[in-house]
Amino acid sequence: MARRPLQEINAGSMADIAFLLLIFFLVTTTMSTNTGMQRKLPPPPEKKEQKDIDVKERNVMVVLINKDNNIAIKGRPIQLKDICEKTKIFFTNPNNDENLPEKKIKEIPFFGKYPVSKGVVSLQTDRNTNYEKYLQVNNELVRAVNELRDEKAMQKFGKPFDELEKEKQKAISEIYPLNISEAEPRRIAAGAGK
Repeated sequence: MARRPLQEINAGSMADIAFLLLIFFLVTTTMSTNTGMQRKLPPPPEKKEQKDIDVKERNVMVVLINKDNNIAIKGRPIQLKDICEKTKIFFTNPNNDENLPEKKIKEIPFFGKYPVSKGVVSLQTDRNTNYEKYLQVNNELVRAVNELRDEKAMQKFGKPFDELEKEKQKAISEIYPLNISEAEPRRIAAGAGK
């Protein structure tokens, strides 16, 4: 019995099929992108001579995270779960404490003349701080501002902040701005935040 020679497979259309499959997957696949954290950056400095701005110590809450991922506020150790409440007290200064931020009277739409905190949170990390710990602390700081905004929105307008019109959201954001400053990572003493 003689063997028949195998016929060649016409591969001419294989390239077309592969190309069509590639286009199909490119069109139907969604690419996930890292959105990062939303921060309002200051405008670029002008070429003029820069002057140092004096900021009173009471208006700055320094949050440190050392290389061991220990957290401290103004040199005192604190647990992650307590950061939100501490930050809310810092920004509101409900009893006009001399160790908490000053307030300036500002004309705010829908509120009239309103006392606004001069407080700024300065988040400082060590070069060896765990990124996850940094994000956890940052999230707690942002959560504090978001909760203050929600509380003010409910108190004044009877709705959560996210459900308000843009003008009302802008007014509340002027009362509770997201004043979080992030310093460049540096070496923080091992004892800080223990």
